[in-house]
Amino acid sequence: MTSLLSQIRAMTTVVADTGDFESIELYQPEDATTNPSLLLKAAKMPIYHELVSSVVADVGRLNLSSDEQFSHGTDLLAVRFGEKILDIIPGRVSTEVDARLSFDKKASIAKANKLISMYEESGIGAERVLIKLASTWEGISAAKQLEKNGIQTNLTLLFNFTQAAAAADAGVFLISPFVGRILDWYKANTNSQNLDGANDPGVISVTRIFNYYKQNGYATVVMGASFRSVDQIIELAGCDKLTISPLLLEELSVRGGEITRKLDSGKTGEVINEALINEQRFRFRLNEDAMTNEKLAEGIRSFVSDQRKLEDWLKGL
Repeated sequence: MTSLLSQIRAMTTVVADTGDFESIELYQPEDATTNPSLLLKAAKMPIYHELVSSVVADVGRLNLSSDEQFSHGTDLLAVRFGEKILDIIPGRVSTEVDARLSFDKKASIAKANKLISMYEESGIGAERVLIKLASTWEGISAAKQLEKNGIQTNLTLLFNFTQAAAAADAGVFLISPFVGRILDWYKANTNSQNLDGANDPGVISVTRIFNYYKQNGYATVVMGASFRSVDQIIELAGCDKLTISPLLLEELSVRGGEITRKLDSGKTGEVINEALINEQRFRFRLNEDAMTNEKLAEGIRSFVSDQRKLEDWLKGL
């Protein structure tokens, strides 16, 4: 029996959506992504106690104020986890900029530069790191400048076509359009009874973005993210990359069946036309899109909450 995971790998680059080294070693993805929520979960695992303790000790030796210590501590923790992940995978790790900076272009660029410098001090080149930024106008603008400076980016918390079009115009390396959180919103806010398979609104969104990019020759990589089920993953077979949680990787690895390619750069359907996205058009379209407005704000709040929890947890060590 050929597993679903093996078949997906033949069509799509598999990325691990976790900070847990053991899961990454088990499933051998090409790349890996992290965020404050995943780091908080991984850092609390007993097997990573030594790594966390070394971060706390290193930060304690620096001449920093209390607030600076724990802000720097979470940055250092993210980089240390990234270093360990890069020892396992052949590709790149995505490391996230503090979500509290989601509406501050200048500060986001400064934080990204700091994170890259920290990696470089450990002997890891910028070419193996993607800086994750929220898909706000400021986040996309920061990514545009970082790309010009040779730092490649991953635009996260991306829920609609306008965000994706703006990211492509900005020349970002990769976007992470969410699937599961879009479905969550439609289940909670509409009366639709048919949201499965190809009718899944998250699947429809990523498919449209993928087709638009391929039709227009954008080099930006499309990496579907935030999956709720194996069925959503199957519906996006053929996407450039898919970032998948360990739980769903396990399910894919033990399930059989036959998968057919759903996304194909040579078969993108009806031509999708879109003008360049300026700031006014971007903000108006997001304002008109209740789902994106709500899920983007909710996502930023969630990452900020977990960032603060991580800092508070480090304070207690």
